Amino acid sequence: MPRILIDFWVLTDNGIVLYSKASDQKVNPQLFGALMSALNKFAEKLTDGGISNFEMADLRFVIIKRRSILFIGSSSYKTKEKKVIDDLLQISDKFFQLYTEALTNWDNNVETFSDFGEHIEQFLEK
Repeated sequence: MPRILIDFWVLTDNGIVLYSKASDQKVNPQLFGALMSALNKFAEKLTDGGISNFEMADLRFVIIKRRSILFIGSSSYKTKEKKVIDDLLQISDKFFQLYTEALTNWDNNVETFSDFGEHIEQFLEK
């Protein structure tokens, strides 16, 4: 299966980045998380469900929200959105499989999720 995700973030509804893998480190992950959370909250006020995707230059960012956690993936704008959503759903399933208990008793230490990349390598571009 070809890898279609270029960049990937997991963040709380409040914008705290739990995990990120970005090919270009020009933007601080926590600033990105705060921006995405704010955009999603703004979109939720305007429509039911919040923001689902947006495009910048040749990248498409797709967002899914599950259990108050946002999963955001970027891919080429040529990639079908459904493929990105399918990958994000599989990744989010894995995230909750690994960290449901940790989230229940979470002490706001994002290091708890630092090994997540090892579990989802098959989805991310190198």
